Amino acid sequence: MKSILCSLALMAMACVPAMAQKKAASDAVHFKGDVKGVKDTLLVIVPQGDQKAKTDTVLVKNGKFDFTVHVSEPTDIRAYTPGSLRGTERAGFQVIAVPGESAVVSGDLTSNYYLTGSKFYQQFNEVDRMIETAQKPMQQLVDSLQERLKAGESQEAVMKVYQEKGGQLRQDMRDKMLNFIKQHPDNEACAYLIPQMGELGWMRDAVKLLSPAVRDGRMKSYYTGIMTALENEAKAEAEAAKKQASGIAAPDFTLNDINGKPLSLSSLRGQYVILDFWGSWCVWCIKGFPEMKEYYNKYKGKFQILGVDCNDTQEKWKAAVQKHELPWLHVFCPRDNRQILNAYGIQGFPTKILIDPQGKIVKTVVGEDPAFYTLLDETFGKK
Repeated sequence: MKSILCSLALMAMACVPAMAQKKAASDAVHFKGDVKGVKDTLLVIVPQGDQKAKTDTVLVKNGKFDFTVHVSEPTDIRAYTPGSLRGTERAGFQVIAVPGESAVVSGDLTSNYYLTGSKFYQQFNEVDRMIETAQKPMQQLVDSLQERLKAGESQEAVMKVYQEKGGQLRQDMRDKMLNFIKQHPDNEACAYLIPQMGELGWMRDAVKLLSPAVRDGRMKSYYTGIMTALENEAKAEAEAAKKQASGIAAPDFTLNDINGKPLSLSSLRGQYVILDFWGSWCVWCIKGFPEMKEYYNKYKGKFQILGVDCNDTQEKWKAAVQKHELPWLHVFCPRDNRQILNAYGIQGFPTKILIDPQGKIVKTVVGEDPAFYTLLDETFGKK
């Protein structure tokens, strides 16, 4: 069955000039399938740029579906069941949509699915099978570690095993992918392997192995877009690292506290201060509060915490502080105030920055990381 379209959309299409319709047809990518693992619906997600995406609902009857997407260049698309998006099941597929191509999907969307159709998707299926084989050892390690976590083993012990074994497994996986590209340089679907490398250096090595026809052909925009984004991210992280480096003077700022009164960072000079950049919308920020409160009480009087709420509303901020009974100082950073986030090079949430009594940065920890609490023990445990 084709994607569900509202009547207004159909009317709009009827009014599109013939030339525009012809152009849309050249951007069409046709998918049909006869699969297991789907009851009645697939949600097809197509990126639209600027971190936006269009989601179409496709009806599935007796495992059969038929839909078309329109993209101006090769684009990753995903088709999942509603239950997969809710986290109650795992069924769906992801693939590169290439203008003018057509694919046939078969198999079981809860386990193994396969693609045939035009030459590109025959090549893509070959690449996808190779990825599955290359990733299997790493997936087995991850699955085993998840079982150990469920059995009650500590996160620190599990992470140690991952760090000991994961590096070599990633290396092996990348070697297999690079070797595949080397053996199939004219396979356009090898472009799908570029982002699978995970690191810019490996990506550049992979690009060099492609034949000139593939490297500079229609798939170029697919991998260069991803690589450019990573390059920009790396530059931003490098700039952030400079701003968050040990020994750097922490930029002063003044924001309103929970009672609406101005509170400056410099007013806390003379004591250790932990800046906690967070938001009520941040799941990991909230998950970290119980342990933060434990350490706040464990070393009570040896440091102060200043929570800096970001990308939030005042109502949600105040409600979260009250709900989670956060006993430390709090200030609110309005959405349109990027100066403080830029000054500290904040790239993710939560970000915790320990500042010494002289106002200099001791260390920055991004994410809900046990390393933060190790830092507190090392800093205050002997004082």
